Amino acid sequence: MNLFDYLIPFALALGVLILVHELGHYLVARWCGVKVLRFSIGFGKPLLVRRAGPDGTEWALAAFPLGGYVKMLDEREGEVADAELHRAFNRQSVWRRFAIVAAGPLANFLLAIVLYWGMFVVGTDELRPRISLTDTPGVAAAAGLRDGDLVLAVDEEAVRSWQELRWVLLKHTVDSRRVVLHVKTLEDVDAFRALDLSGVDIDDGGSDLIARMGMRPWRPLIPAVVGRLVEGGAAQRAGIQVGDEVTAIDGETLDGWTELVERVREAAGRELRIDVLRTGAALSFRVTPDTESENGVKVGRIGVGVADPGATGGPALFSEVRYGVVEGMAKAVRQTWDTSVLSLQMIGRMLVGEISWKNLSGPVTIADYAGQTARLGIIHYLKFVAMISISLGVLNLLPIPVLDGGHLLYYVVEIIKGGPIPERVMEIGQQIGLALLVMLMAFAFYNDLNRLISG
Repeated sequence: MNLFDYLIPFALALGVLILVHELGHYLVARWCGVKVLRFSIGFGKPLLVRRAGPDGTEWALAAFPLGGYVKMLDEREGEVADAELHRAFNRQSVWRRFAIVAAGPLANFLLAIVLYWGMFVVGTDELRPRISLTDTPGVAAAAGLRDGDLVLAVDEEAVRSWQELRWVLLKHTVDSRRVVLHVKTLEDVDAFRALDLSGVDIDDGGSDLIARMGMRPWRPLIPAVVGRLVEGGAAQRAGIQVGDEVTAIDGETLDGWTELVERVREAAGRELRIDVLRTGAALSFRVTPDTESENGVKVGRIGVGVADPGATGGPALFSEVRYGVVEGMAKAVRQTWDTSVLSLQMIGRMLVGEISWKNLSGPVTIADYAGQTARLGIIHYLKFVAMISISLGVLNLLPIPVLDGGHLLYYVVEIIKGGPIPERVMEIGQQIGLALLVMLMAFAFYNDLNRLISG
């Protein structure tokens, strides 16, 4: 993969999120009668400027793309004609100013809800939440879980996919809770298992959280038959097709799908000779696995998915997850709310030292995830965009001067005291907020670079 495979999905996601955020400010400002002078995607010197709209608003694309702003008529930033004083932002009631500022983060939450809703209603093929125990004992084995158990619910919250299982367990791990799993065994028997999450260290970034519980996706011994291909992946580029059964790599016979995955993971960037059977004919292909980062470790991937063994009579690995229009909307709202709350909990635990600041990620890591999810398909990419949109909304609501949350804090104080905060106090707050923001960005960049170097 080249740099553009990451930069283009990252730039597209970032552009959409900034546009939606600033549109929130813009639309509510116009609704409140405030004159908007400039709508800018990016900071710094404008590269492209166009005037449009009844007020001749400048629509600009600026040089530094990590953000944007809506500049409104304001007496604190320049002279305002008497005839337009009623349209100045600073002349609006505190409730109108509050609504205009809050509209940006709320637009990001609304975007996430719409994206999730669309994905839930359209439906996707998801890996079923059927587990295998890892070689390292964990809380899963202590709870009595067994290979092949299909998790139906966690504390009566239904789970229908492996990703949903991971998400629900993550929420409860943050609370260090004991949860009850409703499972169906391979013998089709309903059972309940008490899983104690109090001893699971959420701050250990060395492996996947659910793996630290002693679980992984169920891995039955199934043939290495290609069930799907990632568009543009190494396997597709080499000529491998859906339905091909991989029989050997570099002349060594394979013992099922799991061994195929392991061999490919260990061969990042190194050419392999892959032998397949296609409708009875033996074929060979030269395939060089793409190199990707997984928890800081470089692994090889060729862009293939396993064929579902359910088609041949075994327990199905995948199932279609789809919701009705109303149910999908309710789930989308709940998913957005839960993600926002979890983000705030993680930030709070960082502040009190319960979780390392090494978990903070910057644009390099986000670009990496953008590229990876884009390669997996549009649904995975849209899930990524929804998640980042929520993160952007939460970040902007933090009570830090310079951010939207800082301004909202000023307005809350103004409402309580019955008058505006002194300009000097606001100036000092802006300076402190800017310093905090620069420190956070620097730390996030440091973590990104550290992951690249160590990875």
